[in-house]
Amino acid sequence: MKRLIICIGLLWAAMASAQERQYLWPSVAVMPDYQAHQIAEMTDKVKAPGFNPQDNRIAFLDWYEAPQHPNGGCMILISGGSYKNCCDVKPVEQWRRTFTELGFQCVNLVYRTPRPEGLPIYKTAWEDGQRAVRLVRSQAASRGFDPEKIGTVSMSAGSHLALMLASGSLTRSYAPIDQLDSIPCHINWAVVHAPAYATTDGETGTRAIRAGYGTDVGLSSAFPFDEKTCPMVLLHGGKDPYTPFGSTLVYRQLRRMGVPAELHLYPDKGHAVLGLDRAVEFMRQMGFIGPLEDEVPLMDRYVSDGDRGSYKKESLWPAGKMPDASEDQCEPYLEWHFPKHLTTKAIQIVYSGGGYNRNDPDGFEVAPTRRYLNAKGMTVVTMKYRTPRPEGLAKHTTAWQDLQRAVRVVRSQAAAYGLDPERIGIMGCSAGGHLTLMGATSARHQSYLPIDDIDKLPCKVQWGVPIYPAYVLTDGVDGHNVGGGNADDSVLVPDFSFDLDTAPLLMIHGDADGYSPMGSVRVWEKQCAMGVQSELHILATRKHCFQRNASPGTGSYTYLDRIWEFISTKGLNK
Repeated sequence: MKRLIICIGLLWAAMASAQERQYLWPSVAVMPDYQAHQIAEMTDKVKAPGFNPQDNRIAFLDWYEAPQHPNGGCMILISGGSYKNCCDVKPVEQWRRTFTELGFQCVNLVYRTPRPEGLPIYKTAWEDGQRAVRLVRSQAASRGFDPEKIGTVSMSAGSHLALMLASGSLTRSYAPIDQLDSIPCHINWAVVHAPAYATTDGETGTRAIRAGYGTDVGLSSAFPFDEKTCPMVLLHGGKDPYTPFGSTLVYRQLRRMGVPAELHLYPDKGHAVLGLDRAVEFMRQMGFIGPLEDEVPLMDRYVSDGDRGSYKKESLWPAGKMPDASEDQCEPYLEWHFPKHLTTKAIQIVYSGGGYNRNDPDGFEVAPTRRYLNAKGMTVVTMKYRTPRPEGLAKHTTAWQDLQRAVRVVRSQAAAYGLDPERIGIMGCSAGGHLTLMGATSARHQSYLPIDDIDKLPCKVQWGVPIYPAYVLTDGVDGHNVGGGNADDSVLVPDFSFDLDTAPLLMIHGDADGYSPMGSVRVWEKQCAMGVQSELHILATRKHCFQRNASPGTGSYTYLDRIWEFISTKGLNK
């Protein structure tokens, strides 16, 4: 097979010059499902003076310049355009620059549009796509890349096509016409921006009629998901009319198959190319760009309190007034960490996980965050809540009481420090992530009887940051999720009220976490259905405590930046 690929590659290379155009089909006569109304060209060329449709009937590849520092990989660029045209001229150019600089040979696929008549809307594009991958693979030897390091980057209808290529290479879209068609057409990874038509309420080529959710809406059957299905990163806006539920459903299917994947969902964003930096981090984490750098301990990166100004520690409850008090539990308290140079009136409350059996306000889940945010000019309050688990009560009860009290105490004192009592966020990891979901979704749910005037204040927060939250789904109420949380009957636990004060969330989770990332996905889906726009980042191959040690240039290394970006995007750090 390798000799065949080399021979065909040399044949095609001899027919073409540097930075050349290569047609996918020898002639219109052998091009499958030829239709006279279809053309193949990017829209900027179609709109240019002198464009002649008759000269542009055959789909093609445009090969770009070779990278200065090749990494042995190739990226196929696929425009969107509703299968009516290939319109993503600017994104294609951005992808070309980005991936060429990273060392990839880049090539633009221009498939036939507009939609074929009497066939599925994607049929001729799929034929062109499979033929294109075969041609690209055949060129590997002559162009200096590995035939098993071929990826795609795409948008909208182009992402629908990319999903078909990524999940269905074992299904032939057309009958073979020559020796090239004996070459495999699988790709090795896919960067999928805003896939259109992925749910059954939009698979005929419309926007998602029911926004992608409902008992009668599911994942489109256009995607075979065969044994050659490759790793993917899915990036989608939360308000995209070509619904982000298509991306969550694709992600769930990949998990069921054990295929590594990332999912990045952006609040308040529509149909757009989003998160290219996250896609690059995914490719670096997976080793597609090159070998990973050595992992660095998080605590070694944030060792100094040099950006902290003043400090204050205080008890959480007045003496003798703590609800459900027990001598078996630790004493809860708050610590205020004020920055040297205040840039925002917002306040972040942070606490750790520990299975509700312990918690550490000075460990890797807390200290780096407060140091990072202090350096940004934000006030951070760390909380020590009561552990171990209370006897005779739900595991989170006393911790939840402590959190609600903490929010009220912080709100009561904010103005005195020049801070905003209506810009308070909460953040925790693991069990602390579960606690954050309690605080962010159930602020109207009373966890204890009032003890003083502070308890007359609301405990509503303006945002929450649950990091790899545990105990979120019914198949993992008290431990790892049975079956990975991927089954349809693995649903959200009843702990979370999702009341009218539910706050927007930023959730970050490892794809390989035993405390399933599907918990974070289900929470995101629930909030989206409620009209609450949250942000979600799932990191490929990463387990629980993904940030403790991480390689530079990956999402696990840069995760703290997502917090500041989220607060900034929501306008909470003004």
